[in-house]
Amino acid sequence: MASTERGRPDGRQARWDRHNQERRQQIIDAALAVIEAGEPGAEVQVQQYAEQAGLSRTVIYRHFADRADLDRAVQTAIVEGLAAELLPAVTLDGTIPEIVGRVVRTYVDWATTHPALHHVAEQDTSLDGSGPLQQGIERIAAQVVEVITTAVDLLDLEVSEDERAALDPLVFGLVGAVFGAVRRWMAKPEQTPPAPLLVALTTDSVWFILQGHARSLGLELRSDQPIEQLLEQASAAVDAAARVETSDLVDLPPARVEGPR
Repeated sequence: MASTERGRPDGRQARWDRHNQERRQQIIDAALAVIEAGEPGAEVQVQQYAEQAGLSRTVIYRHFADRADLDRAVQTAIVEGLAAELLPAVTLDGTIPEIVGRVVRTYVDWATTHPALHHVAEQDTSLDGSGPLQQGIERIAAQVVEVITTAVDLLDLEVSEDERAALDPLVFGLVGAVFGAVRRWMAKPEQTPPAPLLVALTTDSVWFILQGHARSLGLELRSDQPIEQLLEQASAAVDAAARVETSDLVDLPPARVEGPR
């Protein structure tokens, strides 16, 4: 019997499921190793994956519906690896240019270290343009939106509902532009300008946009000012305003109470 009377899988079924998951991961790991060892854009056969994994093609196709299913699983694994590198860099530590530069530099370093994996990741064969790389970009952009929204709230900025709602598409556009710039740079036969200059120019472009939007909200940002310091100043300003309001209330003359006439 394959399951218990309550419908939960028994021990044999659980072991079989675990075996299938491990075998599927073994195939994906083999595919990543084969791709990594080759040149960007080189044609790779499923037989190469099979040989690397020590399996037959037949076994591989027991775990994937077809080549497209296998390729998508490999792309997803590549993007997850990239996201694991990028997401820890999306924090409020440092100045804004340092934060942006940290994220851009992490992506450029990963792409130049793994050019063949990067080439495979950017191949979007989905009909609606929602391949693994696009999904990864959206995941990273969503975290950036969360960080910026947190900063806006901590700074107690007067942001309208429409402006707050616009943060999402604007940030997604910025993140997509950074990815697009690096992908275009990686596609060039000779990667010029050199990576450090690309990182610097891309960082400056994002910084100028963020600085301009902040100014429109009445917030003057400095490139040398750590976010932590900016938040401390904002908190002090809020506390000072609260003390002024309390003082005004204390200084009000007592209400005049008139007796019956």
